Amino acid sequence: MTDQVTKKRRIFQIAKELNISHTEIIEFLKREGFEASSHMSPVEQPVYERILGEFAKERVIIERHRKEQARNIATARLRETAAPKNRFDRILSLDEQRSIEKEEQDKARLAREAAELRSQEEERDRKKEEELKQLALEELKKSQQEEQAKRRERARAAVTDVKGAARSAEPPPTKTKLKRVDMRAIASKVDQGRRKPVGRKAAGKVDEAKARTVDQTLRQTLASMGAKERRRRPSRKEREELPETEASEDTHQRLKIHDFMSVAELASAMKVSAMEVISACMKLGIMVSINQRLDMPTLTIVAEDFGFDVDEDSILSDMLILEEMAAKETEAESVRRPPVVTVMGHVDHGKTTLLDNVRSSNVVAGESGGITQHIGAYEVTLSSGEHITFLDTPGHAAFTAMRARGAQITDIVVLIVAADDAVMPQTKEAIDHAKAAGVNLIVAINKIDKPEADVERVKRELSEHGVLVEDWGGKVQCAEISAKSGKGIPELMNKILLEAEMLDLTAVKDAPANGTVIESRLDRGLGAVATVLIQKGTLRRGDTFLSGNHSGRVRALQNERGMAVNEAYPSDPILIQGFAAVPQAGDRFIVFEDDKEAKRIGVERARIRQEMDRREKSVLTLDDISKEIQEGVARQLPILLKADVDGSLEALRDSLSGMSTDEVSVDVIHHAVGNVSENDVLLAKASSAVIIAFRVKASTGALELIKTEGVEIRNYDVIYDAVDEIKLALEGLLEPDKVETPLGVAEVRATFRVPKLGIIAGCYMKEGKAVREAYLRVTRDGELIHEGDVTSLRRFKDDVKEVQEGFECGIGVQGFTDFQEGDLLEIYEVKEVKRTLA
Repeated sequence: MTDQVTKKRRIFQIAKELNISHTEIIEFLKREGFEASSHMSPVEQPVYERILGEFAKERVIIERHRKEQARNIATARLRETAAPKNRFDRILSLDEQRSIEKEEQDKARLAREAAELRSQEEERDRKKEEELKQLALEELKKSQQEEQAKRRERARAAVTDVKGAARSAEPPPTKTKLKRVDMRAIASKVDQGRRKPVGRKAAGKVDEAKARTVDQTLRQTLASMGAKERRRRPSRKEREELPETEASEDTHQRLKIHDFMSVAELASAMKVSAMEVISACMKLGIMVSINQRLDMPTLTIVAEDFGFDVDEDSILSDMLILEEMAAKETEAESVRRPPVVTVMGHVDHGKTTLLDNVRSSNVVAGESGGITQHIGAYEVTLSSGEHITFLDTPGHAAFTAMRARGAQITDIVVLIVAADDAVMPQTKEAIDHAKAAGVNLIVAINKIDKPEADVERVKRELSEHGVLVEDWGGKVQCAEISAKSGKGIPELMNKILLEAEMLDLTAVKDAPANGTVIESRLDRGLGAVATVLIQKGTLRRGDTFLSGNHSGRVRALQNERGMAVNEAYPSDPILIQGFAAVPQAGDRFIVFEDDKEAKRIGVERARIRQEMDRREKSVLTLDDISKEIQEGVARQLPILLKADVDGSLEALRDSLSGMSTDEVSVDVIHHAVGNVSENDVLLAKASSAVIIAFRVKASTGALELIKTEGVEIRNYDVIYDAVDEIKLALEGLLEPDKVETPLGVAEVRATFRVPKLGIIAGCYMKEGKAVREAYLRVTRDGELIHEGDVTSLRRFKDDVKEVQEGFECGIGVQGFTDFQEGDLLEIYEVKEVKRTLA
């Protein structure tokens, strides 16, 4: 018998019970070291007792304080009403003296009654506090008794199971043969010996009731003797009325759910009606419809409320799918596989040049600006017949995510460091990626043939970052090479093979293939293609696969040199055709034997992704609009991104998003792999966006539409050119800084009226100069009186542009005429200075 699930109290229920705010309980739990994420969090019994002990005393103290305040207010009002009002200004009569004495006696009596009432209330509060303590102790004792009862019930159940097993070992009893029975005959026999009701109508009712009773009894007897009837799952109300033993057997079940299931799907999985699920959600304060989708926390709470233990479905987790597939597979022999080597390092330190030399090709000539824009995967066959798979990662700062992805799927990292440049920012980042992925590191010091090369400096700086080469007493192998001339490269290859031999790299070959998408793009002739590194099994043409949200069938396989192949083995980088859409770099690639299962998971993932994207879009409320009006609306630069491969698209999107500040931000309204289409232009026109085309072109129809609609498009081949230009555009959206420059100080000596201008201050320039259309402040005895513009500036009767120090002039100020002799006019100007994002 399974253990009965103890019903847990939630924080909002405890807050309602104690008549306090749930935030106070959450803060108390966090201070005590317990986890409490929201008011829906469940609370164990010991934690509940600690909450009860803490806030029960606090509630008593608050009530006592409130009553004390009420008594003080009542006493103060009583004193005010009893205050003397000039009663002794004259000689009082005998009746007045008696009335005063009576008032004083009444006042003393009221004071005694108030004191007695106070003592009675204090006594009641003390008793109430003792009752609460006693209640807490009883609750604790009751929980202990329940736990003991559960243990006894489990022991009794174990004995019952043993007896049941013993009975099951006995031979089954022979089935009793039934003969057909006439219902009316049974009814007449049952009716004998009983007193019949008076009246024909009443007798008919009794006969019908007896017939129904007999029919029901017969049905139950037949069912108990082997007739099988369909059992439905009891409703929630029925489960609450079941005895403890039956409820524990029925409700303690496992349920697999996944994120964003609808109410109807959850009800079907639990075999209850949708109305019961909707009712449970309403009790949680959530109004839902039958087709509404729920997030994982809500699904978990509702399922637990119906007595299920929740397991997350593997539909979103590639690792869980692989684990389930591995459990079904038969054990196969593992074979040796080639090592996967990722070449990492700072930009322009010679990573691609090294691979050029190894592959006897010229990859750098094909890269824009001489830098690598995406991950390259190459398989190299050495003269000894050994195979090595190389991954070439970009070194530019924008490709951080791409380098991290390369480190996670590799066996060995070759860290390229230029001897004339030493350790640079991306070198440090590559070291961190290798450590985080837990892969072995080999250092290759490049450009040793340059006159300014300093190998010892490189080793010293590497040791400062936790990389100790063998020459310095560490365990990291180091090779000194020249990627351009080829010096030291054979030694580097030998070190890689030695490291791979120490790692003993193996993989299962005779199994369905799986791997990782290294790069993906949209090819004009081939459609959506992706470079995949096979990590297990054998991939063949015609295999059904799943990658991210997309399922498909392998139509063709090509190696990195464009040659068609029929199969791909572990550690092979392979170009795959057959994707319905461009997958994301970093997605797992899994081969399925069942086509329908792959399509089902792909469709379900796409639906969940669509729901997640929809929920990420924030809705602008009136409060948000009001807040933006008060704080100033942040300026946005809408951008539409198109790139040749998904890795470059990801790097460019991350770089642009990182430029956003509190005042200006980049809003990437759409990003995709492929050429600029007419739909992209129409979307950019509707959103007033700029199209950024990275190593892609616009179609003929899109170019014509760009001209007619006036949409701006920028084409780039090097990523930092795009980043720099977007940065300049964002700086243009920034509000310029306003810098105040003092010009001079004038003293008011007199005032006079000028026709059409009003009252003018006759001033003497004490410092600097006065300029027309400048700003000024009027100060009197060191206090600011007014601030405004200079509306007029005259010397004698002539309008002038400026008046220098030591001269007299007349100054008119906007919106101010109340000048007094001795006032100071501080004249200044405001200049706007362009701001930068830095």
